Parts: sequence; structure tokens; C-alpha cells
Amino acid sequence: MSEDADATGTPRVNVHRVQVHFGDCDPAGIVFFPNFARWMDQASLAYFMAAGLPPWRELTATRGIVGTPVLETHTRFINPATYGETLEVHTSVTAWERKVFRHRHQVMRGDLLLCEGTEVRAFVVRHPDDPSRLKAIPPPDDIVAMCR
Repeated sequence: MSEDADATGTPRVNVHRVQVHFGDCDPAGIVFFPNFARWMDQASLAYFMAAGLPPWRELTATRGIVGTPVLETHTRFINPATYGETLEVHTSVTAWERKVFRHRHQVMRGDLLLCEGTEVRAFVVRHPDDPSRLKAIPPPDDIVAMCR
């Protein structure tokens, strides 16, 4: 397991901003919990795009990489959010492993932590024997280097 960190030991963090809309909330005006997962998923893609990776469709065409599906997720809710607020999802990779990597997301409103989540994801290609299936591959070295 290797940390995704710069020379100071600090993991690379990308900040993805989210505007909370009325439709993101339940009848009590509190953000409905699945929206946090949606925003973390958006933040995952934003992390890679900020590192210089092209959109997944381009990686599919050039390298066969279909994307990075979620294999495992854990979320802890700490404080509520409501419509009209701007939130920031701070995303980093905490570990690059043999066939997976671990994302950490912190959803913030200013300095207040609202939610934190972790995801285990894998880079996948179509299975060579059955294109309807996906196959995990080791995180490509050049992509790992771009994210550091």
C-alpha cells in the first residue's frame, strides 16, 4: 500500500464545489443522504480531471479503460446541509494498491465538516473473454504519477 502524497507527505487534494438545490433536500429541508454519494462520485472524476486525465470516454477509446467503479463505500454524516448552500468536496487518494485505490472525501461548508466518506475503486477494462464483464487492472503507473 502506498500513500498518494507529495514530498512533504501531504496527499494531493482537489476541491469540487457543489451548489445545493431545493430538489436535493427531503421535506424537512435537509440534504437527502444519497446526494452526498452523488457529489462524492462527481468529486472523484473531478480529482482525475484536475490531475490532467482526459474524460473516461477518451481513455476508453485510447487505452480501453472504462472508468473507476466503486467497489466499497463508507460514509459518516456529521452535520446537515440545506438548499442554497455551497459545499466543497475535498478529495484525495489515500492509497494505491495492487488493483484498487482508496479515495477519501470530506464534504465541507466553510470550515465545518458535514460528511466524510471513503471509497475503494478500481480501474477497469472490458474482460477479453466476455466484453459484457469488466476486469480490474493495476492502477496505471502514468496515471498514479499524474495524481501525485
